[in-house]
Amino acid sequence: MEALGINAGFLIAQFINFGVIFVLLAVAAWKPLTRVLDERARKIAQQLEDSEVAAKARANAEAEANRILEDARRNAAGFADEARGRGEDAAKGILAEAHAEAEKIMSEARAKAEDERNRQLAELRGQVGALAIAAAQKLLGEALDEKRQRAQIDRFFAEAPDTARGLGGRVEVVTALPLTDKEQADVKAKTAASEVSFRVDPTILGGMILRSGDRVVDASMRSGLRDIAGRLN
Repeated sequence: MEALGINAGFLIAQFINFGVIFVLLAVAAWKPLTRVLDERARKIAQQLEDSEVAAKARANAEAEANRILEDARRNAAGFADEARGRGEDAAKGILAEAHAEAEKIMSEARAKAEDERNRQLAELRGQVGALAIAAAQKLLGEALDEKRQRAQIDRFFAEAPDTARGLGGRVEVVTALPLTDKEQADVKAKTAASEVSFRVDPTILGGMILRSGDRVVDASMRSGLRDIAGRLN
């Protein structure tokens, strides 16, 4: 080795120094360094894991937000449809109430008009009786029993025919002029009806028409005149 210019003692000393330095580095620096590197690797891994968790959380949050928005849109659409439905129902209700109110007003107006017509016809009944008595007296040339004549006229307008006796059930009575309460009671008693409704129709001229179910008793002056006209033809 001396021929090569290498000092053996010096070389050995260098090996020993290197070994001592290596041992010192392994004991004093390697383990702390590896711990630092391991800790760094762990932190990096933790950060990566946290980043992945955060990404998943963000994705879940976005999905949840989208779901909430979609639910909100559906609910808003449902509320809008419901509101439209309620608005339409309210409008229909208002129209129905308006129609009902208009019908009520018209019905009340018709009832008032009918009451007024019946009142005027009731007044006319007395005038008709007076005119009939006066005409009869003039034709006969003698005074007649006015009370008796009025009774005859009242029977003409208000007496139920014998064919209506015991008619029974619910009876509708049509007369040319309004009947008094007593005359109505007499008609009800004669027909033995459970319920009687009275209607005024001046076009029947006199007498009355009674209806109970399918049965009709027509004792009106109009019907009598038709029969006479039919026989003359």
